[in-house]
Amino acid sequence: MAGLLLRVKTKMSLFAHRKTLDLLEGGYASVHRARSHDFDDLREYVPGDEVKDIDWKATARHGEPLVKRYVAARRHHLVLLMDTGRNMAATAESGEPKKDIAIMASGALASIATGHGDVVSLIVGDEGGSRSYPPGQKDEHLERLLRAVDERITLESPRSDVVGLLEHVARRLTTRSMLLVVTDDVRLADEHFALLKRLRVRHEVLWLTIGDADLMHPARGGREVYDVQEIAALPAYVRSNRSLQVLFAQEASVTVESTERELRQLGVTSHRIASQSDVVPGLFALLEKHRRAGR
Repeated sequence: MAGLLLRVKTKMSLFAHRKTLDLLEGGYASVHRARSHDFDDLREYVPGDEVKDIDWKATARHGEPLVKRYVAARRHHLVLLMDTGRNMAATAESGEPKKDIAIMASGALASIATGHGDVVSLIVGDEGGSRSYPPGQKDEHLERLLRAVDERITLESPRSDVVGLLEHVARRLTTRSMLLVVTDDVRLADEHFALLKRLRVRHEVLWLTIGDADLMHPARGGREVYDVQEIAALPAYVRSNRSLQVLFAQEASVTVESTERELRQLGVTSHRIASQSDVVPGLFALLEKHRRAGR
């Protein structure tokens, strides 16, 4: 069986031009401001780099903007917070399994983080409880983390419990970190707000939503459709009702817009992706939003 990390890296190359990957790596580097003054080497400028880091003499000789890279003053800690409820085993907006998109997104950012010398850990959670995996840097470590997510998310998994996951992190994680929360379309409640406020005091919080499939879409025809969270079928006669289709679409749109607005008000940067092909540009958009919010 091919390694999940290898699959992630292969799909990253398939779904992105080299320039886009460079932008994503530059975007990741630019959200970490702490560094030493020890010069390392030069590399090509990418949007998101600080103008003050441009080496103007080297730029003039080379003919293209070059920036100075420095030895990191300390390693950063990326923590993947993965919703492993059975809803994540369902279908995404693109028709792909949400789990596959979640694994690719978290694996892509984790791979970039370790490439920059940072460490990555994992915390998974659902109604069955939360579990933490220690930080590491090697590819073998990232493979273990991705496999843990893959094995935990099934249609037989407990229901989702994002509040429980955030509560576990708020209690246990004391080291200042960058948190990437990966879940599907969630309607935020007071419990979410309170926990996210606590987490924002110490950590940088990024929120990545894997878009839900439109269960009412006419293209689904007479096929059986199930809500895996409630383990219940959605009858064809309900899905064929035009008025209900419109109401369902409106409600879904309100949920998406309100979630992004409420997270922004809390100081949490968020982005929503619908497919594996959205992962690289989506992660770049997420990091760029976060960088701009920190100005």
